[in-house]
Amino acid sequence: MPTNASHKLIPMTDFVIEYYSNEGYADLQTLSLMNNYANLLKKHLTLGMFIPVDSMGNILKEPKNYSSWKSLPHNHKRTDKITENEYLEEYKSYQKAENKCLFTGFKIAYNGYSVVRIVASYDESIELSFTKNDFMSQTFKDVESLTHFDEIYLNSVALKKIGLNK
Repeated sequence: MPTNASHKLIPMTDFVIEYYSNEGYADLQTLSLMNNYANLLKKHLTLGMFIPVDSMGNILKEPKNYSSWKSLPHNHKRTDKITENEYLEEYKSYQKAENKCLFTGFKIAYNGYSVVRIVASYDESIELSFTKNDFMSQTFKDVESLTHFDEIYLNSVALKKIGLNK
Protein backbone atom coordinates (compact mmCIF):
# COMPACT_ATOMS: atom_id res chain seq x y z
CA MET A 1 0.00 0.00 0.00
CA PRO A 2 1.20 3.57 -0.50
CA THR A 3 3.56 4.87 2.13
CA ASN A 4 3.56 8.49 0.97
CA ALA A 5 2.15 10.55 3.87
CA SER A 6 0.16 12.76 1.49
CA HIS A 7 -1.99 9.76 0.60
CA LYS A 8 -2.76 8.78 4.17
CA LEU A 9 -5.91 10.10 5.83
CA ILE A 10 -4.83 12.13 8.87
CA PRO A 11 -6.59 14.32 11.45
CA MET A 12 -7.07 17.98 10.55
CA THR A 13 -4.66 19.18 13.24
CA ASP A 14 -1.90 16.95 11.85
CA PHE A 15 -2.65 18.20 8.33
CA VAL A 16 -2.36 21.85 9.42
CA ILE A 17 0.81 21.30 11.47
CA GLU A 18 2.47 19.22 8.75
CA TYR A 19 1.62 21.69 6.00
CA TYR A 20 2.73 24.75 7.98
CA SER A 21 6.00 23.10 9.02
CA ASN A 22 6.86 22.76 5.32
CA GLU A 23 5.47 26.09 4.09
CA GLY A 24 6.00 28.38 7.10
CA TYR A 25 3.31 30.87 6.09
CA ALA A 26 -0.32 31.00 5.02
CA ASP A 27 -1.25 32.24 1.59
CA LEU A 28 -4.54 31.86 -0.27
CA GLN A 29 -3.52 28.51 -1.72
CA THR A 30 -2.64 27.17 1.74
CA LEU A 31 -5.93 28.39 3.19
CA SER A 32 -7.78 26.83 0.26
CA LEU A 33 -6.07 23.47 0.87
CA MET A 34 -7.02 23.63 4.56
CA ASN A 35 -10.62 24.49 3.71
CA ASN A 36 -10.85 21.69 1.12
CA TYR A 37 -9.40 19.13 3.53
CA ALA A 38 -11.74 20.22 6.33
CA ASN A 39 -14.72 19.89 3.95
CA LEU A 40 -13.58 16.40 2.96
CA LEU A 41 -13.29 15.36 6.61
CA LYS A 42 -16.87 16.52 7.30
CA LYS A 43 -18.45 14.50 4.46
CA HIS A 44 -20.83 11.77 5.62
CA LEU A 45 -19.49 8.30 4.80
CA THR A 46 -21.18 6.44 1.98
CA LEU A 47 -20.41 3.11 0.36
CA GLY A 48 -19.62 4.85 -2.95
CA MET A 49 -16.58 6.52 -1.37
CA PHE A 50 -14.90 3.11 -1.11
CA ILE A 51 -16.16 0.93 -3.95
CA PRO A 52 -17.88 1.67 -7.28
CA VAL A 53 -21.68 1.93 -7.02
CA ASP A 54 -24.42 2.90 -9.47
CA SER A 55 -26.64 5.98 -9.15
CA MET A 56 -28.95 4.06 -6.80
CA GLY A 57 -26.04 3.09 -4.51
CA ASN A 58 -25.94 -0.56 -5.58
CA ILE A 59 -22.55 -2.24 -5.85
CA LEU A 60 -21.23 -2.56 -9.40
CA LYS A 61 -19.48 -5.73 -10.43
CA GLU A 62 -16.11 -5.11 -12.08
CA PRO A 63 -16.44 -5.84 -15.82
CA LYS A 64 -14.50 -8.74 -17.28
CA ASN A 65 -10.91 -7.76 -18.25
CA TYR A 66 -11.47 -4.26 -16.80
CA SER A 67 -7.84 -3.91 -15.64
CA SER A 68 -6.59 -4.64 -19.16
CA TRP A 69 -9.10 -2.23 -20.72
CA LYS A 70 -8.25 0.50 -18.22
CA SER A 71 -4.51 0.12 -18.83
CA LEU A 72 -4.87 1.23 -22.47
CA PRO A 73 -3.80 4.90 -22.74
CA HIS A 74 -6.88 6.09 -24.62
CA ASN A 75 -9.15 4.72 -21.86
CA HIS A 76 -7.56 6.86 -19.13
CA LYS A 77 -9.26 9.97 -20.45
CA ARG A 78 -12.82 10.68 -19.43
CA THR A 79 -15.09 10.92 -22.41
CA ASP A 80 -18.74 11.86 -22.76
CA LYS A 81 -19.19 10.30 -26.20
CA ILE A 82 -22.32 8.17 -26.27
CA THR A 83 -21.90 4.75 -27.82
CA GLU A 84 -24.40 2.01 -28.47
CA ASN A 85 -21.94 -0.72 -27.63
CA GLU A 86 -23.21 -2.16 -24.31
CA TYR A 87 -19.89 -3.83 -23.62
CA LEU A 88 -18.07 -0.50 -23.84
CA GLU A 89 -20.82 1.21 -21.81
CA GLU A 90 -20.31 -1.29 -19.00
CA TYR A 91 -16.62 -0.34 -18.82
CA LYS A 92 -17.35 3.39 -18.96
CA SER A 93 -20.09 3.17 -16.31
CA TYR A 94 -17.77 1.29 -14.00
CA GLN A 95 -14.94 3.76 -14.63
CA LYS A 96 -17.26 6.71 -13.93
CA ALA A 97 -18.33 5.12 -10.62
CA GLU A 98 -14.71 4.30 -9.78
CA ASN A 99 -13.80 7.98 -10.35
CA LYS A 100 -16.25 8.94 -7.57
CA CYS A 101 -14.47 6.80 -4.97
CA LEU A 102 -12.26 8.71 -2.52
CA PHE A 103 -10.39 5.86 -0.84
CA THR A 104 -8.16 3.16 -2.22
CA GLY A 105 -7.64 -0.47 -1.31
CA PHE A 106 -11.10 -1.58 -0.18
CA LYS A 107 -12.91 -4.76 -1.16
CA ILE A 108 -16.26 -6.33 -0.37
CA ALA A 109 -16.12 -8.85 2.47
CA TYR A 110 -19.85 -9.48 2.75
CA ASN A 111 -22.81 -8.40 0.61
CA GLY A 112 -25.95 -9.45 2.42
CA TYR A 113 -29.62 -8.61 2.26
CA SER A 114 -29.47 -5.53 4.48
CA VAL A 115 -25.75 -4.90 5.09
CA VAL A 116 -22.57 -4.54 3.05
CA ARG A 117 -19.28 -5.05 4.86
CA ILE A 118 -16.00 -3.90 3.30
CA VAL A 119 -12.41 -4.35 4.46
CA ALA A 120 -9.12 -2.76 3.53
CA SER A 121 -7.22 -5.18 1.31
CA TYR A 122 -3.95 -4.17 3.00
CA ASP A 123 -5.27 -4.58 6.58
CA GLU A 124 -8.39 -6.69 7.11
CA SER A 125 -8.78 -5.36 10.65
CA ILE A 126 -10.03 -2.15 9.00
CA GLU A 127 -13.66 -3.06 8.48
CA LEU A 128 -16.67 -0.86 7.69
CA SER A 129 -20.36 -1.77 7.43
CA PHE A 130 -23.02 0.05 5.45
CA THR A 131 -26.79 -0.42 5.50
CA LYS A 132 -28.43 -1.18 2.17
CA ASN A 133 -31.41 1.10 2.77
CA ASP A 134 -29.33 4.31 2.68
CA PHE A 135 -25.76 3.02 2.00
CA MET A 136 -24.47 4.99 5.00
CA SER A 137 -21.92 3.68 7.48
CA GLN A 138 -23.34 1.94 10.54
CA THR A 139 -20.49 2.85 12.88
CA PHE A 140 -18.70 5.90 11.47
CA LYS A 141 -20.45 9.20 10.82
CA ASP A 142 -17.99 11.07 8.61
CA VAL A 143 -14.58 10.86 6.96
CA GLU A 144 -12.95 12.45 10.01
CA SER A 145 -14.08 9.55 12.20
CA LEU A 146 -11.88 7.23 10.10
CA THR A 147 -8.72 9.03 11.26
CA HIS A 148 -8.59 6.79 14.33
CA PHE A 149 -7.39 3.99 12.02
CA ASP A 150 -3.63 3.96 11.50
CA GLU A 151 -3.83 3.49 7.75
CA ILE A 152 -6.59 4.58 5.41
CA TYR A 153 -5.47 5.92 2.07
CA LEU A 154 -6.94 8.64 -0.09
CA ASN A 155 -6.86 8.07 -3.84
CA SER A 156 -5.95 10.56 -6.57
CA VAL A 157 -9.58 11.72 -6.87
CA ALA A 158 -9.64 12.77 -3.20
CA LEU A 159 -6.20 14.40 -3.47
CA LYS A 160 -7.41 16.39 -6.48
CA LYS A 161 -10.51 17.56 -4.56
CA ILE A 162 -8.26 18.76 -1.75
CA GLY A 163 -5.92 20.48 -4.20
CA LEU A 164 -2.84 18.35 -3.57
CA ASN A 165 -2.92 16.67 -6.98
CA LYS A 166 -3.45 18.30 -10.35
